Amino acid sequence: MGDRQKFTILRSIRRGAPHRVWAVSSIHGEVEALNRLHRELTGRLRYGDRLVYLGNLIGRGPAVTATLDALLRFRSLFMARPDAFACDVVHLRGSQEEMWQKLLQLQFATDPRAVLQWMLDQGVAATLESYGFSPAEGLREAAAGPRQLTRWTSALRQGIQDHPGHWQLLGGLRRAAYSPPPGQESGPSPQGLLFVNAGLDPDRPLEAQKDSFWWGSSGFSGLATPYAGYRRVVRGFCPQHPGLELGDFTATVDAGCGFGGPLLAACFTEQGELIEQIEA
Repeated sequence: MGDRQKFTILRSIRRGAPHRVWAVSSIHGEVEALNRLHRELTGRLRYGDRLVYLGNLIGRGPAVTATLDALLRFRSLFMARPDAFACDVVHLRGSQEEMWQKLLQLQFATDPRAVLQWMLDQGVAATLESYGFSPAEGLREAAAGPRQLTRWTSALRQGIQDHPGHWQLLGGLRRAAYSPPPGQESGPSPQGLLFVNAGLDPDRPLEAQKDSFWWGSSGFSGLATPYAGYRRVVRGFCPQHPGLELGDFTATVDAGCGFGGPLLAACFTEQGELIEQIEA
């Protein structure tokens, strides 16, 4: 479970300092909302705060490339604080990023045109257009055969790399983040936070979740007991976009950014208490 290629362990800070984690809901390429949230967040950060973006950074919204630029800039500002560490800012993989990764390997799909059309229907078209690629052209290339399609996905890959930092950011996304690591809690009560994109399967251990992180919203809704010893599981996307919703052992942070709603951020203690929130 400590595989840092898949998960990030949020560090615990020195005794006496606040153990706070900010969680940012799905952004979906809405850069103006993200910039407003970043401005508000800057004035609220405290010593030792950590920051988790809960996936779906891209897709649907009108300014995907500008959104990634804004995320990279804010990460630099966050890391410039004297008390910050590299693991204090985490970007999770959401369904949009998962589809985007599959898109770059579209030539290996059994029916690439049908797969691409499904992705476009789910919001990938906005990301393609933001990088200067036409969804209609992609559909034509997908129908033209694997060689033609491979040239198109290679051009798309190069288009991402032409934007400084984008390839590295998208390639470094984590499936989940948690704090503190299981086994380091004190006492029998559940403690710590687990951050995911859309949900999980309560019957699977963390390392076996796979696609449940971005497609497992139904399992998330049914959590009636602490999952794997965590006090609260926090997600950043829900199909119903309920806003900030707290369950006994869960929290949903999603007011529909990318669907006409605002962008949310919520600040939690490691005991799962909600202490601050931002709407942008």
